[in-house]
Amino acid sequence: MRSEMMGSILSDLNGTSAEIEASAVISTDGLMIEALLPASMDEDRVGAMSAAMLSLGERTAQELARGELEQVLVKGADGYILMTHANSDSVLTVVAKPNARLGLIFLDVKRAAEAIGKLL
Repeated sequence: MRSEMMGSILSDLNGTSAEIEASAVISTDGLMIEALLPASMDEDRVGAMSAAMLSLGERTAQELARGELEQVLVKGADGYILMTHANSDSVLTVVAKPNARLGLIFLDVKRAAEAIGKLL
C-alpha cells in the first residue's frame, strides 16, 4: 500500500509538468525505494549517484557554513537533476529537460518530498 501511494505521488509529480522526465525515491544508502524512470536509466546507477551527490552536498554545505542542505541541483547540457531530502533517510531525485521552468519544478518537488516524507 505504501509503495502504491509513493508511486502515485511520483506519477502526479511527473504529470505536473512535461518538463519532468523521471523521478525516484532513494534511500541515503543508494537503494531504490520507488521510481518512475525511463527504460534507458539504470535504477542502480541512479540510486548510487543520487546518494553520492547528496552526501557530497551535505558535506560541502557543512564545511562552507551554509547551514543544513536543502537541495542539490546539477545542470547539464541536456537538462537538470534535482535532489532533495524526503526525510532523514531518503532523497527525492527528479530529472528535468533543459527548458524546464525551475521555479515551478522546485515547488512541485518540495510538495512531493513532504508527502513522501510523511509516508516513510
